[in-house]
Amino acid sequence: MIELIQTAWSPFCLVQRRLLEFSGEKFKITNLPRNGDRSRVWQLTGEQYYAVPIIKDGAKVIFESGDDSQDIARHLDKKFQLGLFPAEREGVQSILARYFENEVEAVGFKLNDIYYREFVTKADHCAFIRHKERKFGRGCLEQWRTQQKELLRQFEAKLQPCEQMLAHSEFLLGERPLFVDFCLFGMVENFLFTSHYQLPKSLPNLREWHRCMKTIRVMR
Repeated sequence: MIELIQTAWSPFCLVQRRLLEFSGEKFKITNLPRNGDRSRVWQLTGEQYYAVPIIKDGAKVIFESGDDSQDIARHLDKKFQLGLFPAEREGVQSILARYFENEVEAVGFKLNDIYYREFVTKADHCAFIRHKERKFGRGCLEQWRTQQKELLRQFEAKLQPCEQMLAHSEFLLGERPLFVDFCLFGMVENFLFTSHYQLPKSLPNLREWHRCMKTIRVMR
């Protein structure tokens, strides 16, 4: 059985969790310890990687080989024959995935993180704040809170191209979901994680797509 090692609110982990659900196959979820200890990830990857997600498939451990790689998704796609990476869509999927994982995620995670007290245990607040401030500067979480309305406006604007695409097909690139649908789903689910937000009413096609993506399973 495949084991997904994750942080529950991570957009990138949410992508892989939804792919596993979509496959219909049994899998196990292991959340990182609440203290943020990543020693098991470090050990499983032969001291090559400390980020999540990673998956353990029998004796094989799969993790991302680069910032723009999709090694985990491609492994699941091949193993379960999900049809997520058709050759004729490789180029456009690469472009869209980078947009979702950079432009959309860069706004969505800030809106989620300002509510960190609701999903990070109190004992781990210091470590969480330290991690964020080392990367984004002192006081970044409070700054994002004061910028919340503007960040929401930005997030809606980042999703507008997706709304336009979904006006013409059920999924982003046609009538069946491809990897980029799951990629975008993970970024959106991170934004929605605390239940403080909803997808904007100005994006009806995206809202309908999201409802579908939450429950769809692979057709055998």
